[in-house]
Amino acid sequence: MKKKNIFLAKKPEDSSLNQYWFSEQTIEFLVDHIESIYENGQKIAFLSTPSIYCSLKNQEVKQNSSLFEFDLKLNKEKGFVFYDFNKPLEGLELFKNSFDIILIDPPFITEEVWTKYAQTINYIRKENAKILCCSIKENAKMLQDLIKVVPQQYKPSIPHLIYQYDFYCNYNHEMLQKVNEEIGF
Repeated sequence: MKKKNIFLAKKPEDSSLNQYWFSEQTIEFLVDHIESIYENGQKIAFLSTPSIYCSLKNQEVKQNSSLFEFDLKLNKEKGFVFYDFNKPLEGLELFKNSFDIILIDPPFITEEVWTKYAQTINYIRKENAKILCCSIKENAKMLQDLIKVVPQQYKPSIPHLIYQYDFYCNYNHEMLQKVNEEIGF
């Protein structure tokens, strides 16, 4: 029998924070993907993606990762960094040009919110950082303009959201070119 995801079992979604978790299968997919693109010593930023950060299996990857998160219930996580997207650069001085891989899932999908996240991304990223994020299909052009990412075939399952998200990234990887069997497209 497959083991249930510990994060999902212990941390219910909090609608007051607009938290809607990926499905267990999507979490496993993202963990496998992040761990497959990680190279020795790279730094990874998880922006508003606690379900992925907390589900990492590879301890070296986790030791080289930071979770940028608003929810203080997660502040016991070793890599926790308090992050408020309304103050996109506050408290981030130590992280300027630090990250090789950045995973982002903002709590809101508006241009105003994505613009603030883009400020953070562009501040903490290394020059050739790999960026992976998710949002609605209608945000494709805006995300291309803000952070130079393009839509991918693989789409996440987020069971308690009423609309479908797409993944976007600035690099090519065969895992992202597959159909998510869980949702069938």
